[in-house]
Amino acid sequence: MTTLWKWFSPGMNIKRWVLLTLLGIFLLGLGLALLDRHLVGLMGEVMELLANQLAGVPQWFIGILIAVLGLAMIGHGFRMAFKSIMTVIRPDPSERLVETIYHHRSLKRGPKVVAIGGGTGLSSLLKGIKEYTSNITAIVTVTDDGGSSGRLRDNLGILPPGDIRNCLVALADKETLMEEVLQYRFTSGELGGHNLGNLLLAGLNDVSGGFDGAVRALSKVLAIRGQVLPVTLENVVLGAELEDKTLVYGECNISASRSRIKRIFLRPEICHPLPEALAAIQEADLIILGPGSLYTSVIPNLLVQGMADAIENSPAQKIYICNIMTQPGETQGYTAHDHIEAIFDHVGPIVDQILVNSEPIPGRLLKKYSEKGAAPVKVDSAALSKKGIKIWSKYLVQQSNLVRHQPEKLAQAVMEIIYESKTAALERAPVKIYQPSRTPKHYP
Repeated sequence: MTTLWKWFSPGMNIKRWVLLTLLGIFLLGLGLALLDRHLVGLMGEVMELLANQLAGVPQWFIGILIAVLGLAMIGHGFRMAFKSIMTVIRPDPSERLVETIYHHRSLKRGPKVVAIGGGTGLSSLLKGIKEYTSNITAIVTVTDDGGSSGRLRDNLGILPPGDIRNCLVALADKETLMEEVLQYRFTSGELGGHNLGNLLLAGLNDVSGGFDGAVRALSKVLAIRGQVLPVTLENVVLGAELEDKTLVYGECNISASRSRIKRIFLRPEICHPLPEALAAIQEADLIILGPGSLYTSVIPNLLVQGMADAIENSPAQKIYICNIMTQPGETQGYTAHDHIEAIFDHVGPIVDQILVNSEPIPGRLLKKYSEKGAAPVKVDSAALSKKGIKIWSKYLVQQSNLVRHQPEKLAQAVMEIIYESKTAALERAPVKIYQPSRTPKHYP
């Protein structure tokens, strides 16, 4: 009852419209009573008195006039009360309410997508895919030890927030303003080099009772489409064995090494994923690995105990999105087949499809990247086909000063893969032909 009376508190801007609606209902009743005096006894007597005062005017005309006036007041009252409420709930009037509702309802009917990775590659995918579905689970690596994330990890003992922050911003319902706020980087003082979003997650880590609680809290603030999950809540360190037998620890040190990587591993070796991550993998329609740094963003997630088995046992489609360019210190000289082979060597054949770029890269960018030892990833189709990998080639390049995946192109390519795969599955499905029983049935 207390909650009900709050609607009529001063400043709610609701009472006037409720009263208008009630008056409209009263007038509608009067009008109907005038049309048929037997409809409402007391109202009929009132309307008879009113009709005597308006001698010469047909009673049916007065009834219709008052009924229409009542309906108009009811409609206007409801409309203004609803508008008053929606002004608070949805203060941005730039998008029509019907379009907003339709968009959100259609997104909820979209495919269930699990995206696994880290870095800018994963956030680029999420920015695009959220326009097609809100059933998204981003599972993010937690091995970053550089920049603001590394400092917070060392000083506060929390998981690195940088990649998580990027994914939250990418999935935000309105990410433009929030991206500016959360990606703001302090340039001086003790906070120099820190992102505001990283500091916010660090604070929420204490307030919410843990890093997973911090991520959930910020997810609610941003009203993200889907969910973002750290692959594990344990403080793991990434290690690598190079081809020269050297052991290197730390994501930054691994990326900076010039010797070819033989294998990577986690310390501690036994670390457990979030149950929500395993549940999302089991329920997914599509599981995506990448895009992102092969050895420091993609494979580390797969080394968490139970992740690779969950992916392998999931009935979902499984696809690896290959990087457009090779990465010095990690994948220099790698072909698309080499990327797949590295995944298989670490966790087994858990994917059977690969998405590669087929869009030409401007010469000025090729020259710029070649100076740093990077080149476009070559697609060795024969080797991939021999391994049983289905190849999807799409235009994916973003036209900028960097060679990266363009979010909209990438998301559209992923949705085309889902659609084409489902269509092909339906075409392969056996057609059941009805055949009547040879023995006729007799009914009484």
